[in-house]
Amino acid sequence: MKTLILYATKYGAAREIARRIAERTGDAITHDLKQGGVPDLAGFGRVIIGSPVYAGMIRKEAKAFLAQNAAALSEKTLGLFLCGLDGSKEKEYFDANFPEDILRAAKAASFLGGIFDPEKAGVFGRLVMKAVSKQAEYIDKIDDGKIARFAEDMSS
Repeated sequence: MKTLILYATKYGAAREIARRIAERTGDAITHDLKQGGVPDLAGFGRVIIGSPVYAGMIRKEAKAFLAQNAAALSEKTLGLFLCGLDGSKEKEYFDANFPEDILRAAKAASFLGGIFDPEKAGVFGRLVMKAVSKQAEYIDKIDDGKIARFAEDMSS
């Protein structure tokens, strides 16, 4: 079954997670929602959508895509992933950002970790990160175990 992995990213963590999921799911195409030109959903049996969470909210590109394509997504094997450094509010993040019918339709929904790269974050991002989490150096919390389970759930 062909898989389309759509993601919205600011600094690249969602792109990296999408790439790792694609490696495990076989016949997969990844696409950045910020680039526009989303492939026709009709050609895919599985659709996975991912976004980072900032201040509890997903990226606007992911939110807009979900709103515009809810009916088509309900006919697909659907997966949802979130990324970030703090997954302690995973359920809250999913409930706040995805319509109930989309959450019910999802075969898999998981918080898969994230990356903080001060080189990509810029001055403001580094200041916020240091103030909020007292971190200023590179952090990689992508959870390959959870990615493997997510991909397995989507493939079964």
